[in-house]
Amino acid sequence: MPEQQPAELISEAAIDARVRELAEQISSDYADKGDIVLVGVLKGSFIFLADLSRRLTIPRTIEFIAVSSYDSGSVSSGAVRLVMDVRGNIEGRDVLIVEDIVDTGHTLKYLIGMLESHRPASIRTCALLHKPGSAEVDVPIDYIGFGIGDEWVVGYGLDYAERDRTLPYIGMVEPDDQ
Repeated sequence: MPEQQPAELISEAAIDARVRELAEQISSDYADKGDIVLVGVLKGSFIFLADLSRRLTIPRTIEFIAVSSYDSGSVSSGAVRLVMDVRGNIEGRDVLIVEDIVDTGHTLKYLIGMLESHRPASIRTCALLHKPGSAEVDVPIDYIGFGIGDEWVVGYGLDYAERDRTLPYIGMVEPDDQ
């Protein structure tokens, strides 16, 4: 029997429209700054980062960083582990962290602190999705695509056990370990 597709939570059209709005706002906010460094958090942000960066009208470079806070299953351990640091020099540059989703806030808080050690001119944050009801730490999110509830979501870069990452929409799934 074929696997059932996740129920749609946010349509492809809604994502496209919101990414365009975010790109316009970011381009406006950074218009007089020169180039910025977009730091995409792997793996989940890669589709969002690609679409967002193509729609920006300001000079930008792209770096990637990889962290892990999910040992296995669907519950964050709260402990964040750096898997891959940025490779380029971000000292004195304006940095925009691009995340797929912020739920507890632990990962984003860790990233901000870790990237501050590179001495950038500024650090701002952009998340496609935010789960305010799951927040455990207070962390600034400068640009938010969509606020959602406590659903487990997949698609547009997000996955569950490496499945459904390439769906063009945000869908909801029921994790096996819930």
